[in-house]
Amino acid sequence: MALDGTDFVDTDLRTPGGSSPRLATAGQSVSAVSGRAPTREELDSQLTATQQDLAKLREAQEQLERAKAAIEEMRRRRGEFQTGREEMLQNLLRGVALLEQAEMNLRRDAVQMGRTLDGLRGALTNVQGLNEQTWTDTTWETELARALAAIENARMEWNQARLAWPVLESGSSVPGQTSPASTAVSPLAGLSTAQLARLGLAFNWPVALLGLGVFALAVVLALKR
Repeated sequence: MALDGTDFVDTDLRTPGGSSPRLATAGQSVSAVSGRAPTREELDSQLTATQQDLAKLREAQEQLERAKAAIEEMRRRRGEFQTGREEMLQNLLRGVALLEQAEMNLRRDAVQMGRTLDGLRGALTNVQGLNEQTWTDTTWETELARALAAIENARMEWNQARLAWPVLESGSSVPGQTSPASTAVSPLAGLSTAQLARLGLAFNWPVALLGLGVFALAVVLALKR
């Protein structure tokens, strides 16, 4: 099929007079009324209407941009929520598991400590109850054997407690107890500066005397030369 020049022309963009659509619309709106060309005032009115339409389009664009920014913010916060939720779930699950295990260990230690404490209290009662003043000539051998057995049982109870609880060795948890190192008082405490100087001279005078002798010997040798 043969093609001519009119096949490449978009008839929707052209008017019968060959003018642009907006000019054709303006001209047609005026010519439809009076059949004449539009005046300057009419064109100004058309321009004002177009500018108003453009302002509305810009306002609509700004609204769309604000809506886009709000959606992006909500998307960011939603991602922050998901990430924070996963992070806190992992931390909390791990923390609960660790603390539950620690609590179980503490309860087991508390039960074991209670048993040890009961044993020590019983041994203390038995040892405190030993009184050789009540022994008689006929029963003292039997009482002595019983006393030695009670002491041996108390010693075994004490040794088992020491192995189970190292605090019995250090004694750091006993309220008000201080170590000998912390309570020791320096023998030089309370001395004045002059007294300390005299003590230092008393301790170092042999060294000073030896140095003085070496100096005198060096002077004598130098004079002989």
